[in-house]
Amino acid sequence: MGRPPTKPKKLKDGFYIEVRNKRSTSGVKVRRDTREQMEMAIKEYERSKDVIIIGEIKDGVPIDDPEAAKKAKAKKKRQKKKEEVEEVDVELDTPVDDDLDD
Repeated sequence: MGRPPTKPKKLKDGFYIEVRNKRSTSGVKVRRDTREQMEMAIKEYERSKDVIIIGEIKDGVPIDDPEAAKKAKAKKKRQKKKEEVEEVDVELDTPVDDDLDD
């Protein structure tokens, strides 16, 4: 049973390649801890498969791709603002007068 397609899985920190069968449109992402290990895996798989180098991933974002890094930074900023707004809303809803019971 596979993962539902509604939300993509977050990638761990490391170096990634995608390995596909020849002339295929989908593949498997392979993670290695170091660049040297990734290069060894590329040499191993390229004999019989198509290999696509994704690069280094840190905090779920490719660090080699500046556009993706900008989008991730903007998303974190929006998330932080949203959390601040939620905190303010909670504080406004809490005041209750206990004097009305008398």
